[in-house]
Amino acid sequence: MQVNPWLVGIFVVVIFTMLLIDLGLVNKKSHQITNKEALRWTLIWISLSMGFSAVVWWQLGFTKFAEYQSAYWIEEALSVDNMFVFILVFKFFKLDGVLQHRVLFWGIIGALVFRAIFIFSGIGLIKMTYLPAFELFGYQFSLDQGAHPQPGFFFRPNLILTIFGAFLIYAGIKSLFDADDDDQKDYSKSLGARMVRKIFPVTKHYYGERFFVKRGTKRLATKLFLVLVVIETTDLIFAIDSIPAIFAIAPNDPLILYTSNIFAVLGLRSMYFLLANSIHMFSKLKYGLAFILSFIGVKMLLAPFFHIESAVSLSIVLGALLLSVCASIIWREESEEQTA
Repeated sequence: MQVNPWLVGIFVVVIFTMLLIDLGLVNKKSHQITNKEALRWTLIWISLSMGFSAVVWWQLGFTKFAEYQSAYWIEEALSVDNMFVFILVFKFFKLDGVLQHRVLFWGIIGALVFRAIFIFSGIGLIKMTYLPAFELFGYQFSLDQGAHPQPGFFFRPNLILTIFGAFLIYAGIKSLFDADDDDQKDYSKSLGARMVRKIFPVTKHYYGERFFVKRGTKRLATKLFLVLVVIETTDLIFAIDSIPAIFAIAPNDPLILYTSNIFAVLGLRSMYFLLANSIHMFSKLKYGLAFILSFIGVKMLLAPFFHIESAVSLSIVLGALLLSVCASIIWREESEEQTA
């Protein structure tokens, strides 16, 4: 599809400006993030994302606006689960709040690169795996995803989207029955930690904000670098769920997928510090996320035969999030009353 230069220009200017402000002014030196500061930056990033979605509506119309919103909130919701694991990783490695700030910043910078690779290569793969046009029982399967459905015509099935759909349904169901044993996990033996130790000798202690130190002629990775790689690999593993999920929204539109994903990811660092102090408010979120994953999977599988409008998908995703958060608050209040 043709890329809108206005949207690309606005996106690049906003992202680079905000990163320069973040890195060069506000957070030039790592410091302990207060709840007030975390809330302020979370609201700033959400406001910027909503403002950009308004520009999408202005330039491309309501359908693309709804696609952007759906992809953004799906990524935001699935990333909350990711944040819980980050909290456990930092707790396991005994990393204080000041250094958490540095790890999250560079972890998110890495996520910008890896998300671009996943999204653009995924869209290329999707374009190559549509089945040829064919007729079945008098119906024409000849429309590309993104085209407007016509009477008597259906979308051509796509091999990758079908696999993604089945995987997301499986992931959604599996998440309901997974035991909450992440807090018992030994993260020093995780994939990221093993990778680092195979390449570098690793120090047993932190050396301030430094990722590498020299001891004689040897270059050693610090414990902080080990934590950074563990966080980055954890994010990549979680992206296996979130990236296929957003492909159901706009499988042939890299601009919508990438911009919504990046705005969601860039707001995660400030959101992390809020979540770290309010985990109790999300105890039932896993049920909402399981429903969202399964719904997106069903949407993918039904796509060739039945088109679910973007506005409907957005309403369902937001509704599931809202209900799961409300259930968390109500359930917590009932538990407190019973134990009082």
